[in-house]
Amino acid sequence: MPIDTRRVFRLALTVALALACGYAIPLPLPFLAPLFALFLVSAPSPPMGIKGLAGLILVVIITLGIGLLLIPLLTHYAVSGVLIVALGLFMSAYITINMGKGLVGTLLTMGFTLISAAGTINYLLAVTVIQSLVLGIAVAIVCQWLVYPWFPEDSAPPQKTKPKAAGTVQTNWNALRSTLIVLPAYLLVLTNPAAYMAVIMKSVSLGQQGSLVKARDAGRELLGSTFLSGCFAALFWVLLDLVTNLWMFVLWMLLFGVYFAAKLYKVLPSRYPGSFWLNTAATMLILLGPAVEDSANGKDVYAAFSVRMGLFVAVTLYAWLAITLLEHLRERHLRRRSRITAEVESPPC
Repeated sequence: MPIDTRRVFRLALTVALALACGYAIPLPLPFLAPLFALFLVSAPSPPMGIKGLAGLILVVIITLGIGLLLIPLLTHYAVSGVLIVALGLFMSAYITINMGKGLVGTLLTMGFTLISAAGTINYLLAVTVIQSLVLGIAVAIVCQWLVYPWFPEDSAPPQKTKPKAAGTVQTNWNALRSTLIVLPAYLLVLTNPAAYMAVIMKSVSLGQQGSLVKARDAGRELLGSTFLSGCFAALFWVLLDLVTNLWMFVLWMLLFGVYFAAKLYKVLPSRYPGSFWLNTAATMLILLGPAVEDSANGKDVYAAFSVRMGLFVAVTLYAWLAITLLEHLRERHLRRRSRITAEVESPPC
């Protein structure tokens, strides 16, 4: 079986199995297990061992625990707390971009935003979210262990050329750009954390994607993937409504997972990069998870979905405008500095 085909089935099966385990156990936030499986397995590499899993869980607890320390500050000294969160967001983006530690940077971002915001409602809620994240990661990795032997990587993969590193100024600018994408969404979540918790997850995803995407491609990638994920989520829900049980939920997830993985690994031709399809699949899961919870609690699923999708589009529009404006300001600053340098180096006779 070709390696790309193996990767497609490995990713789709792992995500579907993680979804089955998350809802069958059940986890407090079951949709986090397939979400983490999507991010962990999308990189074509063997799964981590038991020591790696133990180390990762320790890193998760430490990074997310930072959010617990911010709860008293946000409660009693809101301005200072928000400033510390802003600094933490910049550090998280810096770790992701400059040091190449994407998972650690994402976990730090979630600790500074998701956990601290949940703690403003109830400390126990923040602890429950941490437990859900830890369990979700553990379930995703165990599912990867189960699936990987059936669809392994090649024994001697070809050496990849290391990408050229961007300059320090450029990476710092990208980190600042990511911070300015996430921070306003975080301020919105603080007004009503229970209602806007999914928004912060979407903004974290946008912050990671926005730190890498070019300004001219931002509208197509950010907005396009968000709208497409809403269409896929609506289609998924309609199909699930035909026969509503866990087996069909897992089977539909497997089918959708095969499609997204085929696009991600270029088995099915696409004009969009892999990051576009990864973000589309992740946003679809973020939309579906709360919809299932709304249905179980007797809420109006379609009204809640419309509100949630509207907020996602608004956050994405802001991210696009922020990237465009910041890039315009940066280019104007660079042109001005180049002109001043040219004048200094070539004084008039």
